[in-house]
Amino acid sequence: MINMAKPVMGPEEKQAVLEVLDSGIIAQGPRTKAFEDAFAQMCAARHAIATSSGTTALHVALLAHKIGAGDEVITSAFTFIASANSVLYVGARPVFVDIDPRTFNLDVSQIEAAITPRTKAIMPVHLFGLVSDMDPIMKLAEKYNLAVIEDACQSHGATYRGTKAGAFGTGAFSLYPTKNITSGEGGMITTNDDAVNEACRVIRNHGMRVRYYHDELGFNFRMTDIHAAIGLAQIGKLDLFNRKRQENAAFYNAHLKGVTTPFVPEGYGHVYHQYTVRVPDGKRDTLRDYLKEQGIGSEVYYPVPIHKQKLYTQELGYNQTLPETEKAALEVLSLPVHPSLSQADLETVVKAINTFMGA
Repeated sequence: MINMAKPVMGPEEKQAVLEVLDSGIIAQGPRTKAFEDAFAQMCAARHAIATSSGTTALHVALLAHKIGAGDEVITSAFTFIASANSVLYVGARPVFVDIDPRTFNLDVSQIEAAITPRTKAIMPVHLFGLVSDMDPIMKLAEKYNLAVIEDACQSHGATYRGTKAGAFGTGAFSLYPTKNITSGEGGMITTNDDAVNEACRVIRNHGMRVRYYHDELGFNFRMTDIHAAIGLAQIGKLDLFNRKRQENAAFYNAHLKGVTTPFVPEGYGHVYHQYTVRVPDGKRDTLRDYLKEQGIGSEVYYPVPIHKQKLYTQELGYNQTLPETEKAALEVLSLPVHPSLSQADLETVVKAINTFMGA
């Protein structure tokens, strides 16, 4: 079976965990601090704050920007539900804007029309490893005095005109096992704002600045040193992992027929957390079934857009049409692109798709 994802763990990760276990410092400690420093350096950001997951990273980032009840956050409905749910966690309301059909990211031409007096932030999602079109987003944020919270959970090391994901506004990353690097489970917030950095550190640790003195409501969203040790070993391999993903994607781009391969605008560095194609003529689901028969994994990210999920339609009253988002949900299919794929694996995937598509 050619799996959709396969975390790459070596002796470095195993040794790092054993060293933490031997040290006796298991909870948040020196490895977490070292991982934060390395992650900030990777993103060219002033600060990085480790959390327990990508979802909690988004949650903390919103709280650090004082977004709450009655506020609105503009974001995408074509993403994992945690993006929008994190807005609900703080009592605010997600406002969905349609996507650019080529990139699957927010259509920046539609953002300004969605801004109201209640809008407090724009949350672009850098989907599948491609950074959103950040220049116009940052200009709109400056014009309307809005925070920018980058959902960078799928874009570790991705670049936009030479700048890394997570270095524009306040970034939130996931370190789940399927991501380009993992800490087993975990998240990371990046920021160049000293006040946001301090707020994030207090919120993730029960509202404490001094141990056992709780200044405000906080949460236990800390990362353990066990997870940080894994992440610290992984981050040194990120460039290698991303290059391998890009090489695998280039092979697909050159050889796949009958499907629409990923679009990468000039000046963008795609890191292919997912390699996502469009399958025309209603053939997506039958192609997926065929690939499964051939021992090839694939996945649909995402079959039901957030604004069509039961929670949003029946509980929250969303009644919205996003044509490009809804069309993408019917056509997208993600193929294995992880660094462990062999040349034979890649050729097998290409042969199966081209055969099915009659190309």
